[in-house]
Amino acid sequence: MLKIGHKAPDFKLASGDGKTLSLKDFAGKKIVLYFYPKDNTSGCTKEACSFESNLKAMKKRDAVVIGVSADSVGSHTKFAEKYGLSFPLLSDEKKRPLPCTVYGKKSQCTARNILVLSVQPL
Repeated sequence: MLKIGHKAPDFKLASGDGKTLSLKDFAGKKIVLYFYPKDNTSGCTKEACSFESNLKAMKKRDAVVIGVSADSVGSHTKFAEKYGLSFPLLSDEKKRPLPCTVYGKKSQCTARNILVLSVQPL
């Protein structure tokens, strides 16, 4: 379970723009890492568009937004283009979830969940 102050496990996942990203790529930044079930569903679309609408305010605080779901890179590309999303959407098709707590219970972050991380400079 990921707790406040503990180190988040690194990951390497493909993004909708064809790049492979990891936590190390965001050294010195704050990350709003959100996990969502599926591209192009009503709830996930509202959530993604809300992050996009608030992106300028987050950037002022030196934070980046990253979305993660089990959808394919191709699905993420279409989703981002359709709704004008400018932040990375990472594909975790193998469903390698990050341990976390959901509603007070140990769980895996494969469903809707939001983590705020501070990535230390290298």
